[in-house]
Amino acid sequence: MPQLRILRTISTGRLLLLLAGVALALAAVGAVAVRAATGSGSPPPAQPLANALHDAATASKPAGISARISFTNDLVPSLSSFTGQGAVSPLLSGANGRLWLTGDGYGRIELQSNSGNDSEITWSPSRARIYDGTSNTVYEVALPQHATTTHTRPHTPPTVAQIQSFLSKLTDAVTLSNPVSTVIGGQGAYSVRVTPKDSSSLLDGARIGWDAVHGVPLEIGIYARGVSGPVVSLTATGISYAPVPASDVKISPPPGAKIVTIPTPSSSRSGRTHESVGGLAAVQAKLPFTLAAPATLDGKARASVRLLGGDSALLVYGKGLSAIAVVERQPAQGGAQQPPSALGSLPTTTIAGAKAQELPTQLGTLLRFEHAGVSFLVGAALPQHEVEQAAAGLAS
Repeated sequence: MPQLRILRTISTGRLLLLLAGVALALAAVGAVAVRAATGSGSPPPAQPLANALHDAATASKPAGISARISFTNDLVPSLSSFTGQGAVSPLLSGANGRLWLTGDGYGRIELQSNSGNDSEITWSPSRARIYDGTSNTVYEVALPQHATTTHTRPHTPPTVAQIQSFLSKLTDAVTLSNPVSTVIGGQGAYSVRVTPKDSSSLLDGARIGWDAVHGVPLEIGIYARGVSGPVVSLTATGISYAPVPASDVKISPPPGAKIVTIPTPSSSRSGRTHESVGGLAAVQAKLPFTLAAPATLDGKARASVRLLGGDSALLVYGKGLSAIAVVERQPAQGGAQQPPSALGSLPTTTIAGAKAQELPTQLGTLLRFEHAGVSFLVGAALPQHEVEQAAAGLAS
């Protein structure tokens, strides 16, 4: 039974919308796992990063969180040039909204656009839903479940020394700024910039801000190389800590909305786990088409080949932030048309004589085309021309 079937039919624009929704939800979910106590509206005292993180880790857990939020999405700076007259989801254009979190793993984000085409993300410990108001569609996915054991130990927060040891190891890969004392969302907060030492990709780092007393993340921003401000950010502009009614987070999809279930690669409809298949020969033996799998791609060595369900494969070239990911599958029979894009008419280019859909962003490029009976989805956190070169290498 095919897995990741969403790759067969989803347009590149819808794929970006889903990625934006997932990233936004994950950023918010991070607030559930941290601790809380009481707050302050003035900058906290300066202190080393390890101490500030220890204070956040040892605070008491909040009963619930409600916040006003500002979501910025400048991934596609030329968005207006190819949206046409259609409405654009707030997940792609950015918007203000509200966030609700409970202490038992439920949450909801609501974004309101000026055009009235709102978006909503809800999640529970077992399921997440992303609602796109521009198409009245709900994308639903099961979340991975962690095995439980009968012998559980109480959670013990790390000591300052343990945190400092971890940070020292982390600095092998990234540069960490000293925590800046500031105010975010009316709360005294610390803010830290994380910059990767690997400068080969478009990713220039992230900024994370958290409540100095509550420990709750108040700001998360992702930066692109050569761009001054964050290209994607989620910031609390006001926040309160109190129990959240179940009615605020446990809601049903809007009436008449189309439900699209996104299969996960680890389970089938029957719930059984798929055998993990890796390696070029083993994966090729499972596929009904011949993989295009050159030893190198745009100067990067083939690092891995994995089976995705029963009809697709994921190939990774290179390592680190500049790695190139390639999903290969057999094209849909009968030349099935792609559904409308959330962005309108996507830019196109030519790869080995074939028309390709292309979505360049400030953090990388997604490119899709068909060649020699194989459908390719190529993505990397690299400049547009490098992704195009990699795609051409697959078709050579």
